[in-house]
Amino acid sequence: MALITLDFLPGIDKQDTTKGAERRFVDSNNVRFRYGLPEKVGGWSSLLPDKIVGVVRAQHPFTDLDGNRYVALGTDKFLLLYFEGQLFDITPIRSSLTSSTMATTNASTSVTITTSSSHGASAGDIVQLDSVTLPSGTGLSASDFEDKKFEIITVPSTTTFTITAPSAATATVATGGSMTCDFYEVVGPQEQTYGYGWGVGNWGGTADSAVATTLNGALLNDSNGTGGTGTSITLTSATGFPTSGTIIVEDELISYTGVSSNDLTGITRGVSGSSTAAHSDGTTVTNASDYQGWGVAVQADQVELEPGLWSLDNFGQVLVATIANGKTFTWNAGATSATSVRASTSTTDFSTSNNPTASRTTLISPTTRHLIHLGTETTIGTTSTQDNMFIRFSDQEDINTFAPSAINAAGTQRLQDGTKIIGALKAKETILIWTDTALYTMKFIGAPFTFGFEQVGTNCGLIGKNAAVEIDGVAYWMSNNGFFLFDGTVKSLPCSVEDFVYDDIDLTKGQQITAGVNNLFTEIIWWYPASGESFNNKLVAYNYLESLGAQVPGGIWYTSSEGRTSWMDSKIYPKPYATSFVSSDTGTFPVIQGDTGLGGTTYFEHETGVNQVNTDGSSTAISSFVQSYDFDLEGQGTEGEQFLAVRRFVPDFKVLEGTAKVTLAVKRFPSQDETTTGLSPFSITSSTTKKDTRARGRYVNIKIENDDVDQNWRFGTFSLDVQADGGR
Repeated sequence: MALITLDFLPGIDKQDTTKGAERRFVDSNNVRFRYGLPEKVGGWSSLLPDKIVGVVRAQHPFTDLDGNRYVALGTDKFLLLYFEGQLFDITPIRSSLTSSTMATTNASTSVTITTSSSHGASAGDIVQLDSVTLPSGTGLSASDFEDKKFEIITVPSTTTFTITAPSAATATVATGGSMTCDFYEVVGPQEQTYGYGWGVGNWGGTADSAVATTLNGALLNDSNGTGGTGTSITLTSATGFPTSGTIIVEDELISYTGVSSNDLTGITRGVSGSSTAAHSDGTTVTNASDYQGWGVAVQADQVELEPGLWSLDNFGQVLVATIANGKTFTWNAGATSATSVRASTSTTDFSTSNNPTASRTTLISPTTRHLIHLGTETTIGTTSTQDNMFIRFSDQEDINTFAPSAINAAGTQRLQDGTKIIGALKAKETILIWTDTALYTMKFIGAPFTFGFEQVGTNCGLIGKNAAVEIDGVAYWMSNNGFFLFDGTVKSLPCSVEDFVYDDIDLTKGQQITAGVNNLFTEIIWWYPASGESFNNKLVAYNYLESLGAQVPGGIWYTSSEGRTSWMDSKIYPKPYATSFVSSDTGTFPVIQGDTGLGGTTYFEHETGVNQVNTDGSSTAISSFVQSYDFDLEGQGTEGEQFLAVRRFVPDFKVLEGTAKVTLAVKRFPSQDETTTGLSPFSITSSTTKKDTRARGRYVNIKIENDDVDQNWRFGTFSLDVQADGGR
């Protein structure tokens, strides 16, 4: 019989069955479609010999006035700068305590630091030690601690914490010596989780509308009240707290029987199975009665522990960095020896000391240069007034003036549809703001209101802060219930792999999802954690340009198993940059003494070569494949009635470097598992003209793949010698 040529449409179809997806490919990994043809994706190469400590979830490129290129990187522990092929630590310092002392134990690496006042730190925080003078007789060296960063291991009290020394002490030495402790700003957890009843902890999330304030004075690790005496706890404000009830302070539950002014009286520490612990002055206090039944399982959407996130933007050559639900800091690229200066709230000429201190996200308006805080405080500086739907914007060209007046352009606005603002993007002549249920536009309209707000979509909320992108005036985003676009009107985005993605994804980790544009190949990519995974390990990609004219049902989509935690398109650099986190890796920048398992992130340049080039310069193969639908003998009588026999095939590759494998698999019935033919897989090189084979079944599919280094391919067509071979 004459050869027949299979004609495939671009993209992956997982909405149909493998037989019903006619002329389509049904599965792939590390493959994209370009000009209608499938090809292996480009390689990626580590930019650094180091792995970054923790998870990078934000990248922001910008330049200074001299044209120098920078990338700000926000992790769950640090704010870093990538400049001239190097990393610099510019993480802001929360507080510095001088005259701290040290105690050691013979043959132990555990070191206890005693601070001169309450340190406000928790286990897992980062502290840097400076101006170190050790007590005599420890057997340790000051150089082991000077200008070194440590993970805090335990916090016995409000004025003590322990760290791990690089070597064991040779003697037990009581408190002595002197040093300065620089405590890093706390960003948040590595992983997003939901709480189910008591025992989940409360760092990073509270129940919706829970009344909260802060401690006005420290609590010690005992059964007493404020300052270690009495049976009362003094709050910054007791407004909104019931006359009796239970509060939660970090992981401790405390009951009380009365309220007097700002004091909770008749306290009992460590109730409902919790343990007493030390809590520093200013620690958040939440009315536990606002949670659903302590000791009873709560609904998953009521206690949300969000991961550590950053909002990164630039005000000219000044980086503006906001910790999610925290403060805003600046870093000036034009400062003297800028890379040795940390971001802070008091940067010369760019202070943020008058900014809100708790905001879900921030950005700079593109033309009017207002600093906009979203999901922020109704009373600036009072974190307990944070309203997840409230917006503040600064005066024009002034990122530190937020009090509205008759002579400035500062102002506020509260959105209505939703429970919290999730994210925002700059788009053409507007700012797009997503809540968990709706989409709003924010446009500059001038005095007296400065900005106008309009709701443009409902039931189309954003799944995570970083799950939306804008390209050529059109926004694309992932919701909890599908993909959407906004081109002036909100539209549902057809997706040929939608069920596969939403059956696979862990929707409780929406804030970990990240989206990016790869304009080299007109792709939009979403990376997400699959069910049962802690971190992003899958992707779904959409070719926004080729889908427009392809006439392909559901658009051109494809899936893969590569995970990235952040992505930066080719803007100031010619290729995209991305980060890949592995929890079992050990980060080497910054160097952290006593790292208890913070994981490591590799910083990759994408679309370079055909392999993965690691931090040590070694290469790892990027395995890829694409698999077709199950085809039968169309035109040979009733479909599926006749078995077909394949005698030979002629491969056609547009690009083929090294070896590609071609596998033929057959089925007797659509619902049966496929069987690989006896001679498969076939090794194909650029010199291969044809392959003889024996394959028999009602349905056949083909799979093209590679699994070794230095291999690359772009598939063209596929011709087979097929004939009818009986009815059974």
